[in-house]
Amino acid sequence: MCKLFKLHRSGFYAWLKKPLSDRAIEDNRLLKLIREFYVASGGTYGSPWIHADLREAGEQCSVNRVAKIMRQHKLKAQIGYKRRHIKGGKTSRIADNLLARQFNPPAPNQTWVSDITYVRTYEGFLYVATVMDLFSRRIVGWSMDKNMDKHLVIKALLMAVYQRQPKADVMVHSDQGSQYGSADYLAFMKEHNLVPSMSRAGNCHDNAVAESFFATIKKRIVKRKIYSTREDAKAEIFNFIEMFYNPKKRHSHTGGVSPAKFEEAYFSELETV
Repeated sequence: MCKLFKLHRSGFYAWLKKPLSDRAIEDNRLLKLIREFYVASGGTYGSPWIHADLREAGEQCSVNRVAKIMRQHKLKAQIGYKRRHIKGGKTSRIADNLLARQFNPPAPNQTWVSDITYVRTYEGFLYVATVMDLFSRRIVGWSMDKNMDKHLVIKALLMAVYQRQPKADVMVHSDQGSQYGSADYLAFMKEHNLVPSMSRAGNCHDNAVAESFFATIKKRIVKRKIYSTREDAKAEIFNFIEMFYNPKKRHSHTGGVSPAKFEEAYFSELETV
């Protein structure tokens, strides 16, 4: 190597023995923390959110420094995941688009959105239905089953009602899938003072936030893999929603905090008024 680069052997070994600078030592320490937060996010966090995690942990460093360290060690946030359309029977237009892309309600339990996706397993598809509160982007209800039918979406909505106990009418927006137009689903909505709203035919942007959540799931855990069993898939999706997404996942919509922390701050502020 010394001959190749025309270096004196003594100088080369002296360079090897040279101690790391204080900044290099600090960068190595930060790198360990950065890797921990990067892995915890499933590789979906870029330097801004990693920097937010570091600051929350008490570290004092700039976002540019974090970006440089991540770039040097090839730690890149994964890009989005293109969702395939699910064919779920005939469309059922039984409600107007009351949501009208108003995705930022001022309080919890005013507007929920629901959607369905699937993951692959060697036993067949596992279908996942969720209900999200648009105020905090929190998943307040979910259901998983091998069948994509009315029971799938009713169970997700039942969980949302049970957990949130809304005291006034709640708008629930969905697409025009046949599951959301079933008589049993609509009866459940009416019984619990839920007001249906539906996207316009063929317009995915009308339910963009719900679809964005599923893109996050695909990017964070599924990553085009096929699970051995439906139970394996269920366990990982449960952990993602309840152990990471709701309590920890940072959102630009919520000012860089998780859905749970955003709601905690909201209710704490109400108590002081």
